[in-house]
Amino acid sequence: MSRRAFVRWLLAIGAVLVGLSAWFSLLVKKKFIPEEQAIAAPVATSEPPQQATPAPSEEPLPLGPLMSFFILSDLHVTAGDSLPNKKLRLALDDVTQFDGPVDAIMLTGDLTDTGTEVDYKALRAIMNNYKLPPIHGNMGNHDYYTIWINKANSWDQDNVPNGKSDAVSREQFKKFMGYTSIYNDFTTNGHSILLLSQEAYVQEKPEVGEGAWYSDEQLAWFKGRLGNLYKPGRPLFVMTHQPLPPVGTDGATHQLIRAIQFRETLKPYKNVFVFCGHRHQDFQNGTPHYIQETFHYFHNASVGRTLNRAYQQTAQDKAQGIYVQVFADKVVVRGREFSNRTFIEEANWTVPLEKAHA
Repeated sequence: MSRRAFVRWLLAIGAVLVGLSAWFSLLVKKKFIPEEQAIAAPVATSEPPQQATPAPSEEPLPLGPLMSFFILSDLHVTAGDSLPNKKLRLALDDVTQFDGPVDAIMLTGDLTDTGTEVDYKALRAIMNNYKLPPIHGNMGNHDYYTIWINKANSWDQDNVPNGKSDAVSREQFKKFMGYTSIYNDFTTNGHSILLLSQEAYVQEKPEVGEGAWYSDEQLAWFKGRLGNLYKPGRPLFVMTHQPLPPVGTDGATHQLIRAIQFRETLKPYKNVFVFCGHRHQDFQNGTPHYIQETFHYFHNASVGRTLNRAYQQTAQDKAQGIYVQVFADKVVVRGREFSNRTFIEEANWTVPLEKAHA
């Protein structure tokens, strides 16, 4: 073979090898590289590539509160003392100008100081000056005090019941509230609140003293309404006036008397919040205001007479209550000082809700 023929032979072999290499490269691209990338390489940009966001496994929770309400305890409004009346006005001024939703107001007992018609007129005169959200209430021991008051509207212990009766007190409360019963419930924005009331005082049952006695009928109603209104995963609220005694005991004067049955009735239910008044304790005096049992138990302070640990009204200007906000996954309970329209740092609780089981 001549030198020229040999060179032509090498060039032909090289062309074949180049062709085979291109063909093999094309096979690799089709096998391992997506078609879009094989057609056109990505163009570099100044923006970082976007990451794919995984779809949430559950529907996102609503951000805002589902229901919000105030609890005003122990107003003690009376025609004979201007100070508690002034404090109620401070509270209502704050509530009606509050920077947040207020779906209802709870009045948890001792609306008046003596339960007389004169005191209820004083309370109505104050409230008529405001455009208020729906108001719901229960009776406290002072709302039965009309038996201590004579026709001259003076305290007259020697002549009890001064021509009055516990039945008269109940009727005056129902008339003021527009109720047919002294214990009631209502539902707002899908959340329910039950209000229990003591049903007798010392004219009918001397043994109860200043305690809250509930009849068989009220406790049966309470059990039935809990069963009907309770919704798993949602909070349910209960309002009383007198506080509970220690666990495992029934109460006496100044307490909820049939406490063992009350607690047993609540035991099957999660996310129950119980609020009481009566103690008047200042949120800032170091006394406990939140106790966790099988339910969440809160002691409110007082609008009309906020007291120190020794049950003395040393802070004449204080008027306190509770603001409750219900969220999809929690309940927020905050103490409010109405005299200066501020929240109280020492009374700020966030309680997560137990989810409903699938």
